[in-house]
Amino acid sequence: MRHPRMTIAFIGVAAVAGASGIVAATAGGSTAVAANSKANSTATAPKGVAPATPMGTTPAASSITTTTDATVQTIKTSVDGKTESVLVDAAGLPLYYYRPDTATTSFVSGSLASLWPPLISASATTAGVPGKVSVVKDVHGGQVSYNGHFLYTFAGDSAGHVSGQGVQDFFVATPGLSAISANSSTTRAPAPASAGGYGY
Repeated sequence: MRHPRMTIAFIGVAAVAGASGIVAATAGGSTAVAANSKANSTATAPKGVAPATPMGTTPAASSITTTTDATVQTIKTSVDGKTESVLVDAAGLPLYYYRPDTATTSFVSGSLASLWPPLISASATTAGVPGKVSVVKDVHGGQVSYNGHFLYTFAGDSAGHVSGQGVQDFFVATPGLSAISANSSTTRAPAPASAGGYGY
């Protein structure tokens, strides 16, 4: 009589162990499937299809939105604490003019040009600007001018943020910037750029 009980107990233990093995195998299989699914979800999206944003994340918002890819366009931003309409490039960087420049000559070169890169374009396009935009062949290549003023960006700026107003004789360009003619000339030589800082 004791022998059949032991057999039944052994069968019960074997059945539990077998079920555990099946559960473990199933769990292992679902782990592998889950891992495989995860690998597939991180694969790059097919060409022409935007990748999905992972759950729980929010796409970074741009600090400024330009309406077109125009070389010169306008936005409203703060200049010396006042909201003004200013000229920006296609990336939304504010554009400046250099007071000593003439309509035919840019005096920005060397270290000054590294802080104030000229706006270059083979064929400038515009959006929402009332003045005359042209491309002048000079030492920088095809430099863009607005109403006769050569245009520059500032290395210390970010899109939509003006921080170079009045620095080293550069001023933010606005849609109402007065035109200068090719006959205009500077009456003084531009001051050399300081080696350190922005020359405040």
